[in-house]
Amino acid sequence: MTDAPQKSEQCDVAIVGGGTAGLALASELKREGVSRVIILERESEAGGIPRHCGHYPFGLREYKRLLKGPDYAHRNVEAALKLGVDIRTDTTVTKLHAGGALDITTNDGPSRLEASRVVLATGVRESSRAQRFISGDRVSGVLSTAALQSLVYLKGIKPFSRPVILGSELVSFSAINTCRHLGIKPVAMIEETAGLIAQRMLQPYLTLNGIALHTGIKQPYIHGSETVEAISFTAPDGTPNRIECDGVIVSGRFRPEAALLRHSPIEVDPGSGGPIIDQFGRSSDPAYFSAGNLLRPVETSGFCWREGVATAKHILADLSGTLSENQPPIRLIAKDPALKFILPQRLSVCSLSNDQSLGMKHMQIGANQPINGQLVARSGSDLIWSCPIKTRPVRRTLLPLDAIYKLAPTRDIELTIES
Repeated sequence: MTDAPQKSEQCDVAIVGGGTAGLALASELKREGVSRVIILERESEAGGIPRHCGHYPFGLREYKRLLKGPDYAHRNVEAALKLGVDIRTDTTVTKLHAGGALDITTNDGPSRLEASRVVLATGVRESSRAQRFISGDRVSGVLSTAALQSLVYLKGIKPFSRPVILGSELVSFSAINTCRHLGIKPVAMIEETAGLIAQRMLQPYLTLNGIALHTGIKQPYIHGSETVEAISFTAPDGTPNRIECDGVIVSGRFRPEAALLRHSPIEVDPGSGGPIIDQFGRSSDPAYFSAGNLLRPVETSGFCWREGVATAKHILADLSGTLSENQPPIRLIAKDPALKFILPQRLSVCSLSNDQSLGMKHMQIGANQPINGQLVARSGSDLIWSCPIKTRPVRRTLLPLDAIYKLAPTRDIELTIES
């Protein structure tokens, strides 16, 4: 007996994940003449997270008009289908093999798909109550933002009336819009960090909606018998607080959907939680590329759409032989505890001194804590460059890569923060 799938087929590019990045990438590949492009989507409908976001703003850059999430997702799917992308829903990838072979399963049983290139675009998910170690009674009425959006927009269910939102990221404000759709009125937003994680310009939105903000809280505890009745916490000055409510929305703290990377040929970055890639989105196995929020938690749909299009161009160049490399890549190493991740994590030497029309133009910095200082890059004992950096966790921070490209270093580069 053998465990190998019985059926097998081939394609040019297989994309694991039918969200924004995957659909944009697939469409761009078809526009450029790639013959067989297949999207493998485990859900019954492609489109990704925007399918559940029944509010604005989506699509302004992509379609030159303001769209709600489901309309945006529908346009992305329709564009891909019109171009000839093969979208396969209810299809789960169960294993990644070296060289681009995928084990998949559907209602018809297991099979294998062998692709010249594979793109991983599986996205992110919010951390659960258990993953955030939120204590308290095990009661109903505790939902992630994604679960809330699914209930409200897809099923028209009102799970509670006066919830508390735990978290203050951009998605936490999206939860407010979702609540308003069915007349749900959040009573408070509570945050464990010292300040609002989202941009401060959004704070007046809380005041306009009568939502109290509590930051720097500790030891959140959910109370209730069958359903949520209250949440208690300790204020920064040690004062105990209790807010009566009938639900808790556990929002944010996104994690890459990276389960497939376990026991795979792809190297994982412990900082981002996603695959280690070079400036073209190519992983440690050169048959695999990645795009979208799998690379880092978390970016907007518009950002992921543009990244998908850019990665498609890199794959086209790779298929034509332009991106071949004959020596080990240079690593970009975050050597400071304030730095959570650097993206890309490595640079392919083949093109550091060549035409840079392809490849990422910026490195993205993820922070573990507020940073205000100089980002310093060294290769061995040589100072490559330094530049000012001021950022916070869960903020988009992009810095140009051109200085590194021009110098074409031959050793790994370490990045630190100096005051």
